[in-house]
Amino acid sequence: MTEERITQVEAPGQGMHTHTTVISDEPRRGGGGTWLVLLVIVVLGVLGFVIFSQMSGAEVAKDNAIADAAGDLGAAAGQVGDAAQDAAGSLGN
Repeated sequence: MTEERITQVEAPGQGMHTHTTVISDEPRRGGGGTWLVLLVIVVLGVLGFVIFSQMSGAEVAKDNAIADAAGDLGAAAGQVGDAAQDAAGSLGN
């Protein structure tokens, strides 16, 4: 609710002087702080997404490296098995 008060003062030699005072019961709004908080939240969200995306890529790369190493180990084991069979065949003949 808004209230308006008008005061009239008569000063000697200056005549009548009027002063108006407006009193408001509504709370003030400070929107600047709200926008700053929202901006910080958005920036943190974007940074979190970027970091999470990079970490996921690192996990995939690690998993692929392990799979490649396992494949190489399997191929090496196959070569050892073939060499053992060749050696056994040479001894038998």
